Amino acid sequence: MVEARWNGAVIASSDDTVIVEGNHYFPADAVDPAFLRPSATTSFCPWKGTAQYHSLHVDGAENRDAAWYYPDPKEKAEHIRGRIAFWKGVEVG
Repeated sequence: MVEARWNGAVIASSDDTVIVEGNHYFPADAVDPAFLRPSATTSFCPWKGTAQYHSLHVDGAENRDAAWYYPDPKEKAEHIRGRIAFWKGVEVG
């Protein structure tokens, strides 16, 4: 079982993650939506497409843009559609 933790909370937990470039992508339904807030931030990857972000909110603390996903990935990244990955101090393991 792989977990994503931040600020003492388990943000996501699954035994079905996909690893891409060293990042675990969790199924969206394995992520607790109570901790996610939408963000207007986007970024672009030449082979995955445009990523959108969520900020994490746990016990009054915010970790801005700490989760990302590809709502419409390019063909080579289709296997991460519907999955969310983490960074910015989120412990995954």
